[in-house]
Amino acid sequence: QVQLVESGGGSVQAGGSLRLSCAVSGYIYSTYSMAWFRQAAGKEREGVAAIDSNGSTTYANSVKGRFTISQDNAKNTLYLQLNSLKPEDTAMYYCAVAWWVLTATPLSSHEYNFWGQGTQVTVSS
Repeated sequence: QVQLVESGGGSVQAGGSLRLSCAVSGYIYSTYSMAWFRQAAGKEREGVAAIDSNGSTTYANSVKGRFTISQDNAKNTLYLQLNSLKPEDTAMYYCAVAWWVLTATPLSSHEYNFWGQGTQVTVSS
């Protein structure tokens, strides 16, 4: 069974930075896609960034140039570096994993099998 545990959320002022971590435990396949999603109050969950086992990355237009997804395979940890934060980035952030490479829809939540419990990011103006 796979478990994902996010950490690193918090409250920052606009323009600030945070680094989110997602520790993955359990059996990990060699082929995968991992992603960060977020859900703001009253809004639908949206894909933020994804990375696959080939190292390919995908970003939502709203975060390109500000967020960076990365992974440390030795630590089985996924990261999301959030820079130049804006109040509209306020949301609960979730990590997720799928045991295949999602070339067409890497930011579609329906494709992912396992999810973490989320970590809150709050950006004040």
